[in-house]
Amino acid sequence: MNAPKKTHFFFVLIFLISICGVSPEAVGQSTAYKALLSTLYDSDFPVVKPAELTDLSSYQVVDTREKEEFEVSHLQNAIWAGYDTFSMENVAELDKNQPVLVYCTVGARSQEIGKKLKEEGFKKVYNLYGGLIEWANEEKPIYHGDSLTNQVHTYSRSWGIWLTKGEKVY
Repeated sequence: MNAPKKTHFFFVLIFLISICGVSPEAVGQSTAYKALLSTLYDSDFPVVKPAELTDLSSYQVVDTREKEEFEVSHLQNAIWAGYDTFSMENVAELDKNQPVLVYCTVGARSQEIGKKLKEEGFKKVYNLYGGLIEWANEEKPIYHGDSLTNQVHTYSRSWGIWLTKGEKVY
């Protein structure tokens, strides 16, 4: 599906949910969220689901959100790389031969940064399926600095409807 169709699908889905006055949980948030994600991801870019990740230490974890999002919360030991502000200098300390896990709010921005990393010679790059929202919904640990937090920066209110566990921050 091309970008305009993906965007159109997303807004139609959000519109239908909002006009019905129904929460995402009531319409099967998991199924609707999966449908949305399927429009955002390229089928040939590898993803790892939160449930498959029992030990983040086997990955170089890269947060591809903007600094203000990262400062609210992030995955443990994540390296901030940015999206609009991304440059290879931001990830210069990474080993191109070790696995890299990229993530953002839902996985769209991180997939784009992941593609850039692959173009620069990184061998094993994976996108966190569902992003930080799915991670939080599965009640995986999220950090503010070195401390656990319940806050999740959801990018915007429209993306925030998918967060069912944790405190939404915009």
